[in-house]
Amino acid sequence: MEIYQATVEDLEGTAHLFNLYRIFYNQGSDEKAALAYIKERIENEDSVIFLAKEKETYLGFTQLYPTFSSISMKRAWILNDLYVAEEGRKRGVGQMLLNKAKDFAIETGAKSLSLSTAPDNLSAQRLYEKNGYKKDTEFYHYELNVMK
Repeated sequence: MEIYQATVEDLEGTAHLFNLYRIFYNQGSDEKAALAYIKERIENEDSVIFLAKEKETYLGFTQLYPTFSSISMKRAWILNDLYVAEEGRKRGVGQMLLNKAKDFAIETGAKSLSLSTAPDNLSAQRLYEKNGYKKDTEFYHYELNVMK
């Protein structure tokens, strides 16, 4: 199994995993839109996507978005997406993707790596906490939906 940064050569496999990820979060399947979205992220270098792949099978991915911390005046990364396909579960794929994301954050001089997950995604919460992620108790998270 290898963990590496996605390129345009991985577009279809990445988009397929991304579509499964969205389905996991109760979104409708839309392979065409997933492909367009991932293609745009890769081509515009808007995000960094790491893949777990074994032979020709894509097992999982994580997607990081850049941000900055005004208080520390340093780069930070948002681990926005982490997904492991059924055939990759219970094999350490999620752990390997988290390790790759952490290594990348360190390599890029980032202050932190942050993430959010659903309150009922207990297996993800256990994985994150096992890796030293702390639940934020200092700040509340707010969001304003500006799309109709």
